[in-house]
Amino acid sequence: MTQEELDALMSGDIDDMDSFEDEQSTSVQDDLEVAEDESFDELEAEEDVGVKKDREEPVGYTKQTAHHWPMPATDENKMVHQLDDVTKESEEKASEIFDIIDGVSNKLMESEDFVNTVVETLESNIKLFITLNKKFPDVEAFAVQLEKNTTALDEANQIADALQSGGDSIMSVMDIMQYQDIHRQKIERVINVMRALSNYMNSLFEGRIDDDKRVSSAQHIAGDTHNELASNEDIEALLASFAK
Repeated sequence: MTQEELDALMSGDIDDMDSFEDEQSTSVQDDLEVAEDESFDELEAEEDVGVKKDREEPVGYTKQTAHHWPMPATDENKMVHQLDDVTKESEEKASEIFDIIDGVSNKLMESEDFVNTVVETLESNIKLFITLNKKFPDVEAFAVQLEKNTTALDEANQIADALQSGGDSIMSVMDIMQYQDIHRQKIERVINVMRALSNYMNSLFEGRIDDDKRVSSAQHIAGDTHNELASNEDIEALLASFAK
């Protein structure tokens, strides 16, 4: 009898000792079953994690050896898909750049026209003030305006030269951007060669019978030295040796 049972008996809370013992044993059994269930669930969870990890990471795969393994054949890693995306995006971005360059070039040409108009006006003013300055040398205002217009003409000519230089640079950029189209054509030629090789290999290994109609391959053939099947680990190790 435990101390708990003795205390309960002395206090008069227990009338039937047998029923009390049955309740205690039932409670203990329930606790044991719950503990066993929890440990079983934890074990299953650990096994699931281990299986998932084994499926995600083949034998011999580590972060240090990841570069030796081929990339999975997803849409993000398929070579032709990647090259197609490169040519498409490159062509779209090049078109946008050409539009921007064309807009800048048009603005420069308009600015050159405005500056040329200003230059013509300043040249006309200079001729006028030269004439006035000669006829009225004592009038200081004519000499001052002649000097200001001459300075403004020099600055306008400098602006015109800068705009002309900017236009020439824009044309050079457009000529350089033509190489983008050449690069696109080179990539497309590589794509065509890869697709031709792929089609050739598919045609080379093509059979007359559909795969779903073929007889399953024999697992054991007379003359085999053993009847053991290759395990997944053996197959993965073989593939890893090919990758090296």
